[in-house]
Amino acid sequence: MNESEISAYLARIGVDRSGDLSPRALQYAHLTTVPFENLSIHLDEPIVLTPEALFDKVVNQRRGGFCYELNGLFAGLLTALGHRVTLLAARVYGGDRLGPLFDHLALRVELDEPWLVDVGFGDFADAPLRLGVRGEQADGAGVFEIRPADHGDLDVLHNGRPAYRLTERAYELADFVPTAWWQSTSPDSHFTRSAVCSMRTPEGRITLSGDKLITTSYGERAEKVLAEAELLPAYREHFGVELGRLPVVR
Repeated sequence: MNESEISAYLARIGVDRSGDLSPRALQYAHLTTVPFENLSIHLDEPIVLTPEALFDKVVNQRRGGFCYELNGLFAGLLTALGHRVTLLAARVYGGDRLGPLFDHLALRVELDEPWLVDVGFGDFADAPLRLGVRGEQADGAGVFEIRPADHGDLDVLHNGRPAYRLTERAYELADFVPTAWWQSTSPDSHFTRSAVCSMRTPEGRITLSGDKLITTSYGERAEKVLAEAELLPAYREHFGVELGRLPVVR
């Protein structure tokens, strides 16, 4: 990522080039400007995990994406800013059951100590988590904890509930391509079953799931069913996403 691309990416997430460029500041800025969304799946757009394609989608087209796209691109920004970044694979918890390896992509960033950085899990931490700490870590989005798991893996918990099981082996972005393809094409994937666009707000979170607009503000949840004519304006107004047509769940 060259200097021009760094500046464009920072502008996309509302960060001044001369301002705070710490992973903590960049993670929160990213979460509040770039939505977690799976709309490409329902717009018949391919999911392409290359730095060039991800930059074009998130920065140039001002779209969002899911974990492989968001954390894959964010890793490039952090690396370009001089940080040592490792791509980690995780298995996502669905209730008490674990999904497959490469179910999720998260980042390890070496600062004064190793930190878990994640802008691609939807409702997750506002700031990086200390990977080496075994105990509760308070965050603006709740309480997190990292616990030892089987085979040297780590369980990441959010408000007491397991979110995902993290490996500590390094991977390349290309290693996630087969599972990203499965997630975006299989009828067994929850990503193919509904269209979702969600983003952190200073007050909480806003989500458009199908035709339902869900707003959480200071712990208070409100839902509103939108008419079809209201959906494209809602994507634009709440998430900054300009779509030429509505996503269709098949």
